[in-house]
Amino acid sequence: MIIVVKRDSTQEQIDHIVALIHGMGLRTDVSRGIKRTIIGVIGEEDAVRNAPLAAIPGVEEVVPILKPFKLASRDYQAEDSVVDVGFGVKVGGGSLAMIAGPCAIEGREILFDIARQVKAAGANILRGGAYKPRTSPYSFQGLGEEGLSILREALVDKYADILQIGARNMQNFNLLSEVGQTKRPVLLKRGMSATVTDLLMSAEYILAQGNKRVILCERGVRSFDSSTRNLLDLSIVPNARGQSHLPIIVDPSHATGRPDLIPAMSLAAVAAGADGVHIEVHSCPEKALSDGPQALLPDQYAAVMGQMRQVAGILQRTIPAPRGK
Repeated sequence: MIIVVKRDSTQEQIDHIVALIHGMGLRTDVSRGIKRTIIGVIGEEDAVRNAPLAAIPGVEEVVPILKPFKLASRDYQAEDSVVDVGFGVKVGGGSLAMIAGPCAIEGREILFDIARQVKAAGANILRGGAYKPRTSPYSFQGLGEEGLSILREALVDKYADILQIGARNMQNFNLLSEVGQTKRPVLLKRGMSATVTDLLMSAEYILAQGNKRVILCERGVRSFDSSTRNLLDLSIVPNARGQSHLPIIVDPSHATGRPDLIPAMSLAAVAAGADGVHIEVHSCPEKALSDGPQALLPDQYAAVMGQMRQVAGILQRTIPAPRGK
């Protein structure tokens, strides 16, 4: 449930409400919006369901939230969340996050080469996996800590770190709770068989630990059709946005697994209202150690960026302009 605080309430009254809720064994999340202050009640609510909360000084209204995800819901926060990942790069609020880079970090030279080219095309976030849980034990599993060191060197001071939780870890609840305590931006990918509610409940684990900087990501779900890697569910964009204030981006690379489909699906993602597009780019896909067949070449990525920029302009949204190599 959420407790709506009266406009003229004092800080002392707000602190008193919070203390009472804590005394019932529950946690609270105080959100001060533009128009009102609300207190989210976190935990099993049976202890307060029949409590006379509306009688507490400073309380205007007590609103039950019927959805299983509380902090992620539109009931809790009506306005869209905008996740600031640092140095002027934001996700949501009309500014689109253009994420690009290789599936896995393979070495310093090749990562720097890709980084320069995607930046020139207008990408504002560089991706690269350091730890790569794979279905097959024989597949490349990433460089681990060495890969993180290379990625940090490539980023320098241009972009802030974002922690990516992959599809296989979407319901690793202990991991989600730990990530929720880091306060760093989190890109949460939809699991391969996860419903929209499943995804939002996983986001709830992160939010419940105090980390509000969560970005949802659609990367396709399992399907009976073997002509694509997964089934790209673009309906999740308006679906999730209707239920949640969290920004959502689309990854057409993992969803389709086919470079020939990535341009069309990228344009469709922008048209559907996504807050960003996540595309894998590699300068030599045939030599990539991970997911090379689904990566675009840098010049192909630049062409797609130009097309997405046109679609975004029609919708009065912003994609970073090319910046030169």
